[in-house]
Amino acid sequence: MTSAAKTLKDFNLRHTNGREEVLDLFLNAGHALAHNDVEHGLGPDHDRVTIYRTLRTFLDKGLLHKVLDDEGGTKYALCRETCAQGHHHHDHVHFKCDNCGQTTCLDQVHIPSIALPQGYDRKEMNLLIQGTCMDCNK
Repeated sequence: MTSAAKTLKDFNLRHTNGREEVLDLFLNAGHALAHNDVEHGLGPDHDRVTIYRTLRTFLDKGLLHKVLDDEGGTKYALCRETCAQGHHHHDHVHFKCDNCGQTTCLDQVHIPSIALPQGYDRKEMNLLIQGTCMDCNK
């Protein structure tokens, strides 16, 4: 498993205990996390605004990408591929389990190419599949 300290260094991010703790949550989770999940995972000693800023910095640096869920909320997931700063290219599927509520990236499943009408420019594509995950199917 990748260490949080090494990942921060690889992404040219200043190392702080707070950043390392947030990143550790993502490295250990294996699924997307909402801001609330991060808050609860870190406990009451961490400031809500600092957590928000940390998530924003990770997003801007290409360490995390946004995952939209069926409830209109935003979750964040680790980028498995190297993303350019501020430009995430994640044409893969996200899967939300109806049972456990966890959202995971299915990196091996790609969204098919979609031809947009003339005059439309694609910024990003999101595909969310809902069902039962393999853990809940056991």
